[in-house]
Amino acid sequence: MCGIFGISGHKEAARITYLGLYALQHRGEESAGIVSYNGTKLVYHKGMGVVRDIFDERSIRSLRGNVAIGHVRYSTTGSSNVKNIQPFFVSHRSGNLVIAHNGNLTNMSSLRDEMEKNGSIFQTTMDSEIIVHLLAKSRADTVEKRVCEALAPLEGAYSIVLMVDDILIGARDPRGWRPLCIGKIDGAYVLASETCALDLINAAYIRDVEPGEIVLIRNGQITSLKPFPQQTCAYCIFEYIYFSRPDSNIFGKNVYLTRKRLGKELAQECPAACDFVMPIPDSGSYAAVGFAEQAKKPCEIGLIRNHYVGRTFIQPTQFIRDFRVKVKLNPIRDVLKGKRIAIIEDSIVRGTTSRSRVKTLRDAGAKEIHMRVSCPPIKYPCFYGIDFPTRKELIASGHTIPWIRDFIGVDTLEYLSLEGMLKAMPLAEDRFCTACFTGRYPTKIPVKLRKNMLEKGKKKNK
Repeated sequence: MCGIFGISGHKEAARITYLGLYALQHRGEESAGIVSYNGTKLVYHKGMGVVRDIFDERSIRSLRGNVAIGHVRYSTTGSSNVKNIQPFFVSHRSGNLVIAHNGNLTNMSSLRDEMEKNGSIFQTTMDSEIIVHLLAKSRADTVEKRVCEALAPLEGAYSIVLMVDDILIGARDPRGWRPLCIGKIDGAYVLASETCALDLINAAYIRDVEPGEIVLIRNGQITSLKPFPQQTCAYCIFEYIYFSRPDSNIFGKNVYLTRKRLGKELAQECPAACDFVMPIPDSGSYAAVGFAEQAKKPCEIGLIRNHYVGRTFIQPTQFIRDFRVKVKLNPIRDVLKGKRIAIIEDSIVRGTTSRSRVKTLRDAGAKEIHMRVSCPPIKYPCFYGIDFPTRKELIASGHTIPWIRDFIGVDTLEYLSLEGMLKAMPLAEDRFCTACFTGRYPTKIPVKLRKNMLEKGKKKNK
């Protein structure tokens, strides 16, 4: 998962991009970068870490130009290192090409193998670089045609922001897995992963880039292209469950209200005998509000989050995840001691984070702990851009709910049903990808990719 941002036609393009990346920091904490175009050449600044540590006033001032794109990264394809920091860019005979990408290309391996056989030399291990090679390779006589030609062979998930010299381009794959919206500020157009980025810079939301749509922004005008056959939508349902910020509107609908409905459905399906309902901050907080409201139980805060520690799920190694769980949340012992509590989680992926949190609550004196999860068990890997890389890393893939209950250490454990989750969604159920719950993938997954996922899992579990 990553966050992407672009702006065209503003004298403070880089500074606004910096603010946009701040709003999208939750989508990736490994690295960040901004590339701007000053009329003659590309100017860039990148680094490993979070936005506030990478950029300062001097670096922002150096990024002159009225067109800029930015990226915050969490790696799902390509390792976590300096050479894979996005935006990725090259200077080519047809102009300066820059890309920021959110998603995973499922046919990356076959495309890359073919290109390397034909003489292409790759500088990174990212699937995003493939798009740049396809653009550079195109012999079409217009930017529009080159972009359409480059995106045509891609399979899988992509929301991308491109820059070809001073032309800003946004595109979503035909199934629309990842979000991308259009805004406007001071006459300048903005592209962003989530509407929370528009809110921070006081940009007006215009609309979403539609699945399969390409938008070109130049000289203050937008051109829309829809060159690909229409396909059934496969919006990532995990954007609503966990990943997006609650103040964002994703796929046209609000995230907070959706999470609250998930909590209400959970309370109806899986009631808990408890003294109060307690969220696991922060992503579990909003489902807990709905659960408590539906159950007519008080909602208490029993864990206080240290907001200077990042998200645990999107940390790249288990060691870092374990450490951050311990320093991230601290219990309020006087609230918890002797109480029966219903704790609300948005999801359980590997189970180690939940286990650590439950131990913290036990040590603080909780009498009974009943865990309720506002989505079904995650049993299958995601090939489209969420870091569920192998079945071996998913606790629900190889274990029953009673086993998971005992591993985590709770008195009872229940998950929201698939039907209940879809009922809570603000859009028709056939518009979502639910493959991580059902194993029914919207596209054909290459055999090599499936094998790589399994091998990766074996190595990690040795």
